[in-house]
Amino acid sequence: MRKSARYSTLAAAGLLALSSLTACANDAASTTSSGSAGKGDGKGTKVKIMVGGLDKVIYMPAMLTQRLGYFDAEGLDVELLTEPAGVQAETALVAGQVQGTVGFYDHTLDLQTKGKAVESVVQFSHAPGEVEVVSAKAAGDITSPKDFKGKKLGITSLGSSTDFLTKYLAVKNGVKVSEFSPVAVGAGATFISALQQGSIDGGMTTDPTVATILDKKAGKVLVDMRTPEGSQKALGGPYPSSSLYMQTDWVNGHKDTVQKLVNAFVKTLKWMSTHSAADIAAKMPADYAQGDKALYTESIKSTLPMFTDDGVMPENGPETVEKVLKAFNTNIQNADVDLSKTYTTEFVEAAK
Repeated sequence: MRKSARYSTLAAAGLLALSSLTACANDAASTTSSGSAGKGDGKGTKVKIMVGGLDKVIYMPAMLTQRLGYFDAEGLDVELLTEPAGVQAETALVAGQVQGTVGFYDHTLDLQTKGKAVESVVQFSHAPGEVEVVSAKAAGDITSPKDFKGKKLGITSLGSSTDFLTKYLAVKNGVKVSEFSPVAVGAGATFISALQQGSIDGGMTTDPTVATILDKKAGKVLVDMRTPEGSQKALGGPYPSSSLYMQTDWVNGHKDTVQKLVNAFVKTLKWMSTHSAADIAAKMPADYAQGDKALYTESIKSTLPMFTDDGVMPENGPETVEKVLKAFNTNIQNADVDLSKTYTTEFVEAAK
């Protein structure tokens, strides 16, 4: 049953670095499950899923589900692809290049205003998992989002969820979106480099980038939204973020496949809720730790509170997302968004 609800520009060098990083990520992180476990015939239903950064801890359930063998157990042949930002992963879905996207739920609202019917079928989180950091050099000048005026703030890309949330923090604290400069710097090494070189004064990113910044003493945390409490303080409520969302027409035409996908992801969320950060880190690809397993484990530990244990949309979550987007997004402000069409609990309820 469907649950209803009233609910920059980069410098040339930076762009080249980000393009190279993206290319490497796509080469390295296009991974496929066998789809043969327990099925006998060795043939699984093929599904392509684009992830807004496979190595980001906020999207960890995608790779972890594959590593745990849960896609295979459901008879699915899942290919995981990666893009550096959620908005690019969204584009791949709308273009029909993939059947699903692991990205932020807020894109479903934005897409509805553009005439695209897209819905979250399993919700990984009830907090953004994002952190606003400031560079060590700018830490004295930026003590709250009230100080964003005139500053250069890093985001993964324009139109991304980091862009959305940065704009909300600014507007909520009396700074107009025209009064600061969003700078697309990706995540990981390109974000850290921009912070250290002064290309940005601060920015929004996730683990393991946050853990690396703190370890290098390149910056400090300004706003921490990795926990439900942090989400409540910064955004006024639960903020469903990372999820598996798909085009509604495809969902309605492939319910058996969607159910198997959701079954696999719910198993993973339950597994995560009963295992330590060290256990989880041990299951992930070795290169995700970038040579520092302890730091990577710590980054998982810091972000674990954002995840649900059942895949269910958090109560009042869609309303919080709509409120955040309405603060600055004219498309949302001028539209009558039907929140009940942006997600479904049909599959997670059956997965229980």
